[in-house]
Amino acid sequence: MIAIIDYDAGNIKSVEKALLHLGQKVKITDQAHEILLADKVVLPGVGAFGDAMGNLDRRGLVPIIREVVEKGTPFLGICLGLQLLFERSDETPGVEGLGILPGEILRIPAEEGLKIPHMGWNSLHLEHGGRLFENVSEQSYVYFVHSYYLKAAEEEIVKASTEYGVHIHASVEKGNVFACQFHPEKSSEVGLQILKNFVEL
Repeated sequence: MIAIIDYDAGNIKSVEKALLHLGQKVKITDQAHEILLADKVVLPGVGAFGDAMGNLDRRGLVPIIREVVEKGTPFLGICLGLQLLFERSDETPGVEGLGILPGEILRIPAEEGLKIPHMGWNSLHLEHGGRLFENVSEQSYVYFVHSYYLKAAEEEIVKASTEYGVHIHASVEKGNVFACQFHPEKSSEVGLQILKNFVEL
């Protein structure tokens, strides 16, 4: 069973739909025992960094997420779920992230002709042999919706990057922790392949 963590963030249903399409048994839950018993865990989300950390805290989910990661369960963060895995975000100064991975979330710099939030399809440069990108071609297009981007502290954990006025770390992997800034569940066949690679780990 794949547990999708429920913490009042947007976009949870479309992740559920994509995983069901891949034939997976899925449960949207904020219950500790269900999350800890799951074969895989997904932290999706659209929304503000500070609000999301507050919601995770209030539901007692921060120690549960740490426990899932520590026991080696494959864990996937999507969009805001990626950002929360890191230490801090420009979006909410003073609010600590989960700090599971080292790095920070920065605002996409304003630039003439560049719309923020960044909404749309961008191609990925694949690097460092990411397991999520098996059978995914270099320069494949995926769908992004974000105003903030990841600058990971460890270059080797970055498995895909893209350019949008700045160099964006679009996907990371370290041990059993995986994360995508883009939305695989909205990225057509390429996105389904990425999710399929995750469920087959």
